[in-house]
Amino acid sequence: MLTFIRALHTAIYVVMVGAILTVLYAAVTGRAGPWLVAALGLVAIESVVFAGSGMKCPLTAIAVRYGATKTGAYDTFFPERCTRHTLTVFGSLAALGVLLLAIRWLAHREPRPGFGG
Repeated sequence: MLTFIRALHTAIYVVMVGAILTVLYAAVTGRAGPWLVAALGLVAIESVVFAGSGMKCPLTAIAVRYGATKTGAYDTFFPERCTRHTLTVFGSLAALGVLLLAIRWLAHREPRPGFGG
């Protein structure tokens, strides 16, 4: 069961890193599409999950329940030194990406007829 949890956690980790980098790429380049909507949705869901879990990944607690210990790669298949600062690094990148997107969208928003335009 621990191997399954670690594999699932690793897959989710990779997908979420991709989603965060997608948001950041769109924010920097101004390119958007349906992939951006999907990435923003994933980042939003992950943010809610982390906030609801006391800013800790619930899969880590499940991995520990099934015998994972903090030696080497314990809750994913990545070495712990690679995932140690995940929340700080990727949380900051996600926040930066969303902030830059918001600034970009607000700066290029066309006035709508009937709303002061």
